[in-house]
Amino acid sequence: MDNKGKRKIIMIVFLIGAFFMILNETLLNIALKELMSVFDIDAPTVQWMATGFMLVMGVLTPLSAIINQWFSTRRLFLGLVAIFSLGTLVAGLAVNFPMLLVGRMIQAAGTGLMIPTIMNAMLLLYKEEERGKVMGQFGLVIMFAPALGPTLSGVIVDYLGWRWLFLIVIPFMLFTFLFAFKYLQNVGEVTRPKVDIASIVMSSVGIASIIYSVSSVSTTVGGFSSPKIYLTLIIGVVAMVLFVMRQLKLEEPILDLKVFKYANYTKGVIIFVIVIMTMFASEIVMPMYLQGPMGFSAKVAGLILLPGALLNGFLSPFMGAIFDKIGPRKLMVPGLLVLLCVVIFYSTIHPGIPVWIFIVVYIILMISISAVLMPANTNALNALPKEMYPHGTAVSNMLQPIGGALGIAVFVSIMNGGQSAALQGIKHPTTEDINHAMTIGIHQSYWFAIGLLIIGVIVGFTVTRANHSKSIEGNS
Repeated sequence: MDNKGKRKIIMIVFLIGAFFMILNETLLNIALKELMSVFDIDAPTVQWMATGFMLVMGVLTPLSAIINQWFSTRRLFLGLVAIFSLGTLVAGLAVNFPMLLVGRMIQAAGTGLMIPTIMNAMLLLYKEEERGKVMGQFGLVIMFAPALGPTLSGVIVDYLGWRWLFLIVIPFMLFTFLFAFKYLQNVGEVTRPKVDIASIVMSSVGIASIIYSVSSVSTTVGGFSSPKIYLTLIIGVVAMVLFVMRQLKLEEPILDLKVFKYANYTKGVIIFVIVIMTMFASEIVMPMYLQGPMGFSAKVAGLILLPGALLNGFLSPFMGAIFDKIGPRKLMVPGLLVLLCVVIFYSTIHPGIPVWIFIVVYIILMISISAVLMPANTNALNALPKEMYPHGTAVSNMLQPIGGALGIAVFVSIMNGGQSAALQGIKHPTTEDINHAMTIGIHQSYWFAIGLLIIGVIVGFTVTRANHSKSIEGNS
């Protein structure tokens, strides 16, 4: 088999494994109410199925850089598939909620390390001029799997029961393991750098504290003014500052932050985080608005947003191929401008808007995101030298859950604050008053998004095609 054929086999193995792991992130969302009933638990407790998953992923992602340098691609991939499969089996056979939660956390460990592992391998397998299309194919999995999750889980829960959300995945993971065992080859070198325990502790405490605090804001009385929230956030920020300072002093850092010396990497990460914040927040705020002032059921609200989510995934490979041909700026700047226009529209929405307009605008939102997100990330990674690929992928994957959680926290806090201010002085608010107040809150949250995207557009105009082999600083 020639080199091209080997790369295709490796990519097929990666995409199959990644699909089922990422699908599992959203597969449980529809089943949370049933789990509350089955295990007799309240909403804050069951929410740990989602919050805990995100925490474990966030904590492990920055460690992926050093893990990728300690283990061969083949051994690491097989190990992560085995870990994820074990967690899936434990969750599927759970006899109580703690057992279910443990299984879920084991799944998160496999997923959190798998994504940066695959991205690092793809950077080593493909040249800069081919990476857009390949990253786009991976983007199809990253976007399509979470969009499919809630719809698929609804069918499985209705007809088979919640346990099958886990048990049905096991045969596919077994196939992935056997397929990878036979065909997967190693990519890159095993260098085994020194492991600094203090750095691991600092990053784990910092990321866990930040993600927990910002993801708990919307469900905590007082929001950011609650001692539980701001004290946890302060601990997280202090731990991350100490982590950063330590990484800059170490000869062999856990996470080499010198990646930010490369201008196109820094610019790409800024745009990536801004778009992630806007996307994650919209995926939470829009369903709330559809089920509130617009008066739709949860199922109908999900169907309204589904076409945009699916199209976002399907377009990712095409956007990647276009990126390979024309470079980042000609694709990202129009995408950011369209995204800005959509956000301006959202800052003026009201319950009288026809549903079809809502569907079309959300489709445009997701198309513009697909034109920005993967090209921004790919161009950023292209700016780095080969030895920094593990660190570059670890940083961008670490910032994704933090940016998403922060976007949701800020959007929801602004929305709630605006809604509370609009209802102030009204002793017995009617449904119409509440809906009007929520509309005002939504408008204010999207004013914040407008400010973010203006920064994104400005940065987008300064991005150039990154190619480290042609430019040491990745600026040309």
